[in-house]
Amino acid sequence: MTGWVVFDYGEVICGRTTALPKLAATLGVPLAEFEPQYWRLRDAYDRGSSDLEYWGGIGEALGVPVDESTSDKLTEIDIRGWSDVRESSLELLAGLSAAGVPLALLSNAPSSFARFAERQDWMRHFRVRVFSGDVGVAKPDAEIFELLVARLGVPAGDCVFFDDRQSNVEGARAAGLRAHLWDGAEAARAVL
Repeated sequence: MTGWVVFDYGEVICGRTTALPKLAATLGVPLAEFEPQYWRLRDAYDRGSSDLEYWGGIGEALGVPVDESTSDKLTEIDIRGWSDVRESSLELLAGLSAAGVPLALLSNAPSSFARFAERQDWMRHFRVRVFSGDVGVAKPDAEIFELLVARLGVPAGDCVFFDDRQSNVEGARAAGLRAHLWDGAEAARAVL
């Protein structure tokens, strides 16, 4: 294995968020009404809109006012929801890191989550970290893959990339990366 191995975060290193029921309850709305708004506005949040813009937009769509204090509370719950890391993924990262394989993280995530993630122990495995909220572009756009490759300082073909979304895998392939749909740590190990 030569070159960089790049991982997505959500539903690759961590499981799917468990926070949606608590977020809906915090706003006092049914989950069935909350969830579509949560996902509908997520792309803009991942591309750099502020916590208050995101939660305020959800609140506006649902007829619930969201002030800064409520936004802070929702952000905290949301971050916790995305923080349940998978043991199998951590073992894969630790093994690759110990073997000297250079690892990078490429995540569509808001800046508030990025600041949380940077303080986590597992983050030490990644030599380069790119969060969409910090750079204002997101997967599957070519621009974020170009930015990543420029930071890594290698040709795109020297990067193996794992993501749980087919559209992101296709975007990475179009940018020249050797991209694979995430199917668990064992499958990734077999690819590598």
